[in-house]
Amino acid sequence: MRVSLTRSKEVFNFCEPYVIAEIGANHNGDMDLAKELIKQAKKAGADCVKFQSWSKESIFSRSKYEKNYFLQDDYRGRSDTNLEQIVEKYSMSEQELLSMKEYADSVGIDFTSTPFSIREVDFLVEILKAPFIKVASMDLNNYPFLKYISQKKLPIILSTGLSELYQIDRAVKTIEEQGNTNIVILHCVSIYPPEDSQVNLNNITTLQTVYPSYPVGFSDHSLGSPIPLASVTKGACVIEKHFTLDKGMEGWDHKVSADFDELQQICFESKRIYRALGSARIDAVENTERKNEFRRSIVLTRSMSRGEVIKGTDLDFKRPGTGLPPEMYEMVVGLTLTKDKEEDSILTKDDFI
Repeated sequence: MRVSLTRSKEVFNFCEPYVIAEIGANHNGDMDLAKELIKQAKKAGADCVKFQSWSKESIFSRSKYEKNYFLQDDYRGRSDTNLEQIVEKYSMSEQELLSMKEYADSVGIDFTSTPFSIREVDFLVEILKAPFIKVASMDLNNYPFLKYISQKKLPIILSTGLSELYQIDRAVKTIEEQGNTNIVILHCVSIYPPEDSQVNLNNITTLQTVYPSYPVGFSDHSLGSPIPLASVTKGACVIEKHFTLDKGMEGWDHKVSADFDELQQICFESKRIYRALGSARIDAVENTERKNEFRRSIVLTRSMSRGEVIKGTDLDFKRPGTGLPPEMYEMVVGLTLTKDKEEDSILTKDDFI
């Protein structure tokens, strides 16, 4: 990652978000489409593209293929294809992943992939030279797998969908026990898409509180761009969002993915929101000229002569703020003028010396 995973929480959370365009299987097995997705993700402003390194052997058991069913995607009633064929079609070979990595390098965008087996971890680390490893929510409680990944000593981005806090805690400890403390924790809801009431962005704050040493981000499966943008106000340092060129394409994730316009909005507006959050310290940012133009000065309600004593009824407050400010009203009442002053004159300290 271009951002450092060794920064403290105070520096990392509430920083400019690192945006990952999750391509996953949205290439539909077409490597030309995969390249176009990489190119468009870069054009939209994403920092990284992420694929998924699974094969039909590493993602489902034989019994699952025999049942021929995956959630709402019921392949049992189809004659044109089945679950095993779809998985094989949407998977990427090692050579294809390497080719996509080379293409991502050529257009100047970070590249990684989520591994689903030990072989895929080794390939990701040793051949693809990935800058970090993304662990899918489904593997958060796969502690032997987490242990193996941790030993690679690469930064780990950990999605927390499907999990309770005690499972997240055990996952974090499993990684730490291998001497790896380069962890980013992503709040995630593994529903495609979730109801707004299920997103629970306040969990980002909870994770920041429970794990003050680690950056916290958001892996989003909601529709559109508002919710991932809202996560920036909670301090999300990483935003992961599925990306497609056409939400109407056949495939598992296209309908819940961001299209080009939405991804571009997430990339640019998230950084704008970060800048707008600014500092928690309250300081006036307006320059002196602007302050003077908008603020008021103490003025006289009548013409007065040298030697007269000022009463409260002699004073009013008008722009610009170049003279004595209104907060000095009580100090001015009772003072004696040292010079003649016309009605509506702005009072300064020189009028009393």
